[in-house]
Amino acid sequence: MEKKNTKKKSRGFYKGFRYLEGILYLLKTIISERQFLYVSCVLVGVSSALAVILLKTFAHTVFGFATYIDSLLKLPFTNSILPIIGILLTVFVIKKFLDGSIEKGTSQIMIAVAKRSGYMPRKQMYAQIITSSLTVGMGGSAGLESPITITGAAFGSNFAQNFRFNYKDRTLLLACGVASGIASAFNAPIAGVLFAIEVILADMSVTAFIPLMISSATGAIVSGVVLKDNIILNFKSQFLFEYSNTFYYVLVGVAAGFFSIYHARMFRRIEHFTANMPYKVYKKAFIGAGMLAVLIFLFPTLFGEGYESIKALANNNASSILENSLLEKFSKNPWIVLVFVGLTAFIKSVATGLTLGSGGNGGNFAPSLFVGSYLGYIVAKFIELIGLKKLPIENFTVVGMAAVLSGLFHAPLTAIFLIAEITGGYGLMVPLLIVSSISFAISKRYDNYSMDIFSIADKGLVFTSDKDKNILNKIELHNIYNNNVETLKISDSMFDVKILFGSTNQTFIPIVNEQKNVLGIIYENDLRSILFNSFKLNATSIEAEMKEVFTASLSENTGNVIQIMDENHLNEVLLTQDNVLVGFVSKIKILETYRENLKSLRIE
Repeated sequence: MEKKNTKKKSRGFYKGFRYLEGILYLLKTIISERQFLYVSCVLVGVSSALAVILLKTFAHTVFGFATYIDSLLKLPFTNSILPIIGILLTVFVIKKFLDGSIEKGTSQIMIAVAKRSGYMPRKQMYAQIITSSLTVGMGGSAGLESPITITGAAFGSNFAQNFRFNYKDRTLLLACGVASGIASAFNAPIAGVLFAIEVILADMSVTAFIPLMISSATGAIVSGVVLKDNIILNFKSQFLFEYSNTFYYVLVGVAAGFFSIYHARMFRRIEHFTANMPYKVYKKAFIGAGMLAVLIFLFPTLFGEGYESIKALANNNASSILENSLLEKFSKNPWIVLVFVGLTAFIKSVATGLTLGSGGNGGNFAPSLFVGSYLGYIVAKFIELIGLKKLPIENFTVVGMAAVLSGLFHAPLTAIFLIAEITGGYGLMVPLLIVSSISFAISKRYDNYSMDIFSIADKGLVFTSDKDKNILNKIELHNIYNNNVETLKISDSMFDVKILFGSTNQTFIPIVNEQKNVLGIIYENDLRSILFNSFKLNATSIEAEMKEVFTASLSENTGNVIQIMDENHLNEVLLTQDNVLVGFVSKIKILETYRENLKSLRIE
């Protein structure tokens, strides 16, 4: 009987969805394209907000359950067991229900924009919710914001696909989903808009602000109505800036800049090491999660997102961080507490790397806020303990979050307004500007790209601040190359060269071996004095006139091919696939395609 009722409910839900879809199709025929875009922004905003509510509520419920069990059993290892279970369950779900793979990190959104015309797989609308809930909800040391943004982007992209939006509007709705996700997660609509602009969209016009603001505001309203204050990260204190503390805020900015570099590099190293362990997927997950469990046993606040410990630091209650740790009895000693907080901050990057490398799903947004708050606390408390000056601990704790977030994600505006919004005012605007700009400048000096796209930016898989290169990398070589190219072998004669130049329009001839591997190239302009002199023609060999050849893979980024042409003064570049010659591409063809794409790629 229950099964029948369940089937009826699922059918009713499906019918309701199809009915809503029909109404939207009808609405699309009645109102203008721009008006329907605004309606779509609201619906995408609501969808993203509901995903955030589901994720956050589950994670908070599991955290509460773990805390309750901990207090009931008084066993220090309880919180260490849950992450192992969570990561193993995540791997099981990915392997059995998600085709064995899942795309992680906000870089996947940028790849979708740069290389996939704004298309994201349908499974991303639910895959991130399930897997990150299991990983982070059960204590994996990562954040939910990256899965939230991917889910929001997937909602926007698939909505646009369903209603056949063009590339510009499809990409814009994708960004609207991201903006709504961030706005919902922190009740910070301005930060949501700025994150979408700074991190996701490399190039956009002013008119794109309106849809982003609509989605972001919608997400903030929905989550604000449903989510309780204890689930999201916010602060009730009044934060005021004293100009006499400016120097110490500068110190926080400098420390955060270098700490951002450390965190990004250590995380990449640990994630790569864990992900490449020579074991089968479940064994690798168990080993990685086991190492994480040991760290959580030693440093309990590494469990989950860690937002509770951020609030504890902001309330100058750092001693609570030592609860259930081996050093709990020293919680009254401020120096031991300070050292413990510092060690936890440095270990966080290792814990996050183990979480994601072993097969868990999550992101680095929450960890950046975590280590930022710890860093701000360390600076302020250290200055106080050495007797130099008593600083407002809560101010430095929240300002530190903006500093590290800016340094890691290269998104200073997002960092500034996110912290301003979650603190309920703009009393700390000046120090937020100081620490975010300094941290960003230092981090940018040593790492050209943010930690999420560091490994793929130079490959042309994502859009960067170089707009010309963005457009070039959007062009796929396999769509514009010429596969009709005549070749000769090194054993052929110069008479063969003369015949080929005379019977084709080619101005160059690739010289290949039996396997079609390129050995060199000869140019018509270099051989004019030989081709029209019978004596020289007979006395000259192809090998003697063959020049060094520059080739590129057919899968190479077009921006890199143009760079090869410019550096070597070439008009064409030979293209290979598995080292076999497949054709060539000309600079003229690339530039013609560039001009065609110049207008269509700009988000309006």
